[in-house]
Amino acid sequence: MQTRIEGEMLPVLYVSLDPWESIVSETGELSWKSPNVTLQTTTAGAGSSGFLGAVKRSLAGGGLFMTQYKAEGGPGFIAFAAKIPGTIDEHRIEPGRSYMLHRHGFMCATEGVTLGLGFQRSLGAGIFGGDGFRLQQVSGSGTFWTMLGGQVVSHLLAPGEAIDVHPGHVGMFEDSVSFDITMLPGIRNKLFGGDGFFLARLTGPGRIWLQTLTMPNLAHALGPYLGGETVASTAEGSALGVAASSFIRRAFQ
Repeated sequence: MQTRIEGEMLPVLYVSLDPWESIVSETGELSWKSPNVTLQTTTAGAGSSGFLGAVKRSLAGGGLFMTQYKAEGGPGFIAFAAKIPGTIDEHRIEPGRSYMLHRHGFMCATEGVTLGLGFQRSLGAGIFGGDGFRLQQVSGSGTFWTMLGGQVVSHLLAPGEAIDVHPGHVGMFEDSVSFDITMLPGIRNKLFGGDGFFLARLTGPGRIWLQTLTMPNLAHALGPYLGGETVASTAEGSALGVAASSFIRRAFQ
């Protein structure tokens, strides 16, 4: 198997498969392929054993189904294109290690890589309409590729070193990094600061990968050009309840 990443703002991952080699991704990731690359959609991909494993993967933000691509009768290729402006990165994982990944960050992986539920927190979801904060856990053995929004900023945290991050900008981190959700101090900061109610605190040792662009921020930037009642009310921000709900959604999506 050979891979290459082309492009910068909207990159594409090319995967060249030797005969009978395969790769797995969530459904809907395929962009183009050679005719001899076959598709098989199943709940058992990415290390899931049966339906319950697929449900756990789905709770982490992944799909209930996965698609396996296999080159049959000769070499083939497949391409996965970015869906938003961002960065595609390749990572190698060894047995006994794992990574926590943004719930929309997984692109594809080789056989032997497992995708499951790593973290779920639903603070404020019932009151403010947010759907919680979730992370996927990538483990097993093999190679996997991530797609994070905007540029990826990597930090190597020393033991005990901590950084507070808006939850939406948490892209990925090693399992040695401690993760917790902290609440912003002060009612004015929460309601009028525009940064949401919560921050993610990452504490070393270990490497973290932060993404500069989040889907909610991209949608918010495009909102004034799309029209509609919802966009107008969000832009005006005249009602405190609307503002609080918006901040919570931005924090946890």
